[in-house]
Amino acid sequence: MNGDTPAAQSHQFQAEVAELLNLMVHSVYSETDVFLRELISNASDACDKVRYEAISRPELMAGDERLAIRLKPDAAAKTLTVADNGIGMDRQELIDNLGTVARSGTKAFLKGLKDAKDGLGLIGQFGVGFYAAFMVADRIEVTSRRAGADEAWVWSSSGGAGFDVTEATPEQAARVPRGTEIVLHLKEDAARYLQPYELERIVRTYSDHILFPIELIDEKGEAKQVNAASALWQRSKSELKPEDYTQAYRSIAMAFDEPALTLHYKVEGRQSYAVLLFVPTTPPFDLSDPARKGRVKLYVRRVYITDDAELLPAYLRFVRGVVDSEDLPLNLSREMLQNNPQVKQIRSGLVGRVLGELETASTKDAETYGKIWQAFGPVLKEGLYEDHERRAQLLGLARFASTAGGEAPRSLKDYLADLKPNQTEIYYLVGESLDRLKSNPKLEAARARGVEVLLLTDPIDAFWTTMPQDFDGKPLKSLSQGDVDFGLIPLLDKEGDKTDDKASAADDEAVLKAVKDALGEQVAEVRASQRLTESASCLVAAAQGRDRELERLLARQNRGGSSKPILELNMKHALVRLLGAAKSAGHDQDVGDLASLLLDQAHILDGEIPADPAAFTRRLNAFVVRSLEMVSSRTK
Repeated sequence: MNGDTPAAQSHQFQAEVAELLNLMVHSVYSETDVFLRELISNASDACDKVRYEAISRPELMAGDERLAIRLKPDAAAKTLTVADNGIGMDRQELIDNLGTVARSGTKAFLKGLKDAKDGLGLIGQFGVGFYAAFMVADRIEVTSRRAGADEAWVWSSSGGAGFDVTEATPEQAARVPRGTEIVLHLKEDAARYLQPYELERIVRTYSDHILFPIELIDEKGEAKQVNAASALWQRSKSELKPEDYTQAYRSIAMAFDEPALTLHYKVEGRQSYAVLLFVPTTPPFDLSDPARKGRVKLYVRRVYITDDAELLPAYLRFVRGVVDSEDLPLNLSREMLQNNPQVKQIRSGLVGRVLGELETASTKDAETYGKIWQAFGPVLKEGLYEDHERRAQLLGLARFASTAGGEAPRSLKDYLADLKPNQTEIYYLVGESLDRLKSNPKLEAARARGVEVLLLTDPIDAFWTTMPQDFDGKPLKSLSQGDVDFGLIPLLDKEGDKTDDKASAADDEAVLKAVKDALGEQVAEVRASQRLTESASCLVAAAQGRDRELERLLARQNRGGSSKPILELNMKHALVRLLGAAKSAGHDQDVGDLASLLLDQAHILDGEIPADPAAFTRRLNAFVVRSLEMVSSRTK
């Protein structure tokens, strides 16, 4: 390296980053303090990483073992410097980490940032906080040296379309023997961030529990530590206040909401570890990430190891926090994490404790639990499909919309308390939306008897209900699958069971056979319905087949062909009786048209399009015209 300034190499930002920077540069949000929290959090991560890598390579920290984060305001130059002696970045890492957002869901984040009233609050949730610095700075210079490397590099940008990367000058390199130095050239309206008391306030608000010292450098070059730098989870609960937990949650989870639940405890005995876990109020952006991984951080004796230890199952991935073990080895590899018996015991204990806390909240604080279920219910229900061991416990935590009415979702315990005489099953119906389910004809017989039906509308409902389920000895039964018999449950209106229908069982069988012959391979079976009291027909799945909603979901994803449905007919309905009359009169064309019309109607009631919409329209029009012609002829 010579004394000349190296030539800069220009690079373009990734398209999403350019759009994000445009939002940051022209931001009108008032709560800009968060930029400092984001930069401090990044610096803390860098210190964690170098400490972890130094376990196997002690030379990385030789001569500079004290890790710290330093803030240096310079009123004359109008700059604020945030520096750390963590892992640092090489040239390619500067390009990759500061030029792209390598994260799924970036477009969803940008849309949320544009649409939300408090769009700034989304920055921390999504993990792109470095760019928040452009809200207060019109130019940023990042000088970084990777631990163990000889060269230092400088990344610089004014928040436009691109950035420059160049090798550091001797002066710049001398300032950064290891780690990263970020110099913010502050905008005129951000001058308050040059005031030491303002920086101290922000640190204590957002970053007090960062594990490394955060030092404020004054004009004389003297350092003052401005954060507690303590592992809050190792402290006694009696020492802490609610606001301490809130600050810790926001720092650990990179969130802005309040925690709905906080779990803080220590386990001692054969294993010793401290736990600090939070259930958020607001769903994080990565809740629907296809990777479905948890974000609980694993520490070993206050040394950060990873947030990818999968200490909680995927269906509890919304839980945030820290587990700090006293017994695990520091050099844990990913393979060891998966197979280590101590880690498995920690996982089991954490899951039991989290579910137990949720159970307590569901019985003692229904309002708080209702908010948790509204935010994370669909995720928790994934456990009904994946965690056979805890399925009964999860069913107890589940809440459902139902035909019982009321805005509050119902528990299965509530359902069992209202069972009708002779009712032995818990009935449910799966579909796309609540409104469509409420008008589904499969509810008719249950409604006539006042039988409550659970209405399930989350996509995961079509999957977990395929598993054999029962609650407190009562099996769960789908109204769109297999046989349903409400015969032993009395009607609410006994008059409703009376009919003038004189048809015999033999006549019914003849009608069913005629419809099956007319429809052929379009249906697996045609049978008399016990579900219908008002509608003429409906489609159901076989008892051993897949539920109708699951069939639809899989068909949309091209995952296997759908099985043939069963067509059920309401033998008391006028349309079905007319079909019987047409059969008796030998009007085969009418029988075929009516059979097809009944099938198409059933598809429509299930929210589907008839297989041949044009044919359906022709048949319907033909019947309407014939009916009107008959009325017209009678009036002449």
